Order: sequence, then structure tokens, then C-alpha cells
Amino acid sequence: MTAPLTPSPHHQPAHDPHPQVPAAPADGAATPAPYGEDGPGMKTEVRQAAVVTVVVALCGVLLGLLWLWLAPHVPLIADDQAVYLKDSEGEQAVGVDGVFTLLAVGFGALSALAVFLVSRRGGVPLVVALALGGLLGALLAWRLGIWLGPTPDVAAHARQVGKGVTFDAPLELKAKGALLAWPVAATLVHLGLTALFGPRDPEPEFEQEHGHEQAGPYPSEN
Repeated sequence: MTAPLTPSPHHQPAHDPHPQVPAAPADGAATPAPYGEDGPGMKTEVRQAAVVTVVVALCGVLLGLLWLWLAPHVPLIADDQAVYLKDSEGEQAVGVDGVFTLLAVGFGALSALAVFLVSRRGGVPLVVALALGGLLGALLAWRLGIWLGPTPDVAAHARQVGKGVTFDAPLELKAKGALLAWPVAATLVHLGLTALFGPRDPEPEFEQEHGHEQAGPYPSEN
């Protein structure tokens, strides 16, 4: 008596024609990212922005001192009738505005560079802090320079020095648009540094895996 050649059902290899594939995450459900991958939270960014605003604004004290030191002096002279410009064709008044503008642009670029080196991640709070701090710093420098400079009471100053004696005119900023040089320069420099040297967002993992699967060979049917 011979044994049947057909193997027993219990000895046949298991073959699932429909292998289970891991379910993809539902639409809208993002894979949780590791801690710190997306940068600090909003509260931390707001606190950093507040510190940046205060520090940048306080730098306006240095700008005001430099403006007072480097700005050209406008000579005045008085007689019995009025006070006049000693050099009516001089460009000292224009130079006062120009020195303030150039210093403000330099302070804006340096403050943006410092903030970028401390925190290489950009963000709306930091940009707003740079712009607001720069504007406050420019206002502080303007008022400080006027306060520490020659007295704004020209008539009293002329009576004090006497007739025919040359004295300096009060420090004035006639082009008020120069106050925007600091915030504009800081914003543009910081945005440029972030675009050139800031961190890049990684490509989504799902797209990388999907593209790799499409580029691979087709599975054999044997």
C-alpha cells in the first residue's frame, strides 16, 4: 500500500495572497517630530524678541554719543540785530544728517549680524524686535545728541558769548527720515543673512520614501 503523493494540508507552506501593508497615517495626521526639531516655542521666541528689543534700543546711547562727536559743527555769529550763519554756503547742516544716517545704517547692520549669530533661526518675532529696537534706538540717539549738544536757545547763547563771536548751532536732525535708517538696515541685513546662511527645511520623509519606491526595480512575480 503506497502513501499518497499529495502533501497533507497541515504541511503545506502558508501563503497569504494579500500581505498586510502598514497603514499610512490618516490625512492631516502628522508624524510627531522629535523635540527641538522645529526650534523653540512661541513663548521662548517672544521672550528672546523682548530681550533683543531692549538691547538694540539701548545701543542708541552709543549712536547718540558718536553722532555728537562726529557730526560737523554749524558755526553761527550774532550782531545787534539777529543771529546768522557764519558760512552761508557751508554744507555742515547737511553733513549732520548724513553722519547720523551712515551711523544708523552701520548700527542696523551690526545689530542684525549679532542677532543672527546668536540665533541662526529666523522668525517674525526676531525681525519685529530688530525693527522696533532699531527705531527706539534711533529716537534715543536723536534726543540724546540734542540734549548733550549745544543749547537750543540760540538767542540766549548769542547774548552769552557776545556780539561778533562765533559759536556752534544746536544739533538738529532736519531729515527725520534718517530715523528709519537703523530699522530698515537691520531688517534687510537679517533677512539676507537668514536666506543665505540660515537652516534649510528638510524634505518631507513621505515624499523621499515615495520617490525611492518609484525609482526602484519592480518586484519579480516568481
